[in-house]
Amino acid sequence: MDDEPRDEAFWTRQLVAVGARRDRAAYAQLFEFYAPRIKAFLIRTGLGPSAAEDCMQDVMVTVWRKAHIYDPTRASVTTWLFTIARNRKIDLIRRARRPEPEQLPWGPEPEPAQADVIALQEDARRLRQAVAQLPPKQRDLVERAFYGDLSHSEIALETGLPLGTIKSRIRLAIDRLRHAMQADPAEERVP
Repeated sequence: MDDEPRDEAFWTRQLVAVGARRDRAAYAQLFEFYAPRIKAFLIRTGLGPSAAEDCMQDVMVTVWRKAHIYDPTRASVTTWLFTIARNRKIDLIRRARRPEPEQLPWGPEPEPAQADVIALQEDARRLRQAVAQLPPKQRDLVERAFYGDLSHSEIALETGLPLGTIKSRIRLAIDRLRHAMQADPAEERVP
């Protein structure tokens, strides 16, 4: 290994190299240095060794996939990596607390009534229309969260927006959508 000091500037250069050029050597150095520290952090904060290992692996895969969105002016490499680790741990705990889904019967489901199909199609049309009428900033976040299946934290990493801003905009958008969906559809057709 070279004699270059392993300070925050070094790790920033490595992460930027991974994001810009998919630099495998830089990634290997990041992995070698940060993976054990992230695992230890996850164990200290309550995960078992096996769950901590799985979570750490997920964090490091995320680092490889999302290094291009890292912004050194917003956070240090250490802060960025440990924020990802903390968020992954929270996601893991939330998934573990979800109840098991109810048993579903085997076999074909009965065909829905034609009136139900038409009502669902109409609701879907109205929802698409309501989403299209959202302000662009709200629409973008709703599409990322619901169509892109991203968590609020992942959206924050991609957009650089504060987490509170994302939550507020999505909450406002959902309120607008709820109001649009509760409006009488007959009123929409009146000229």
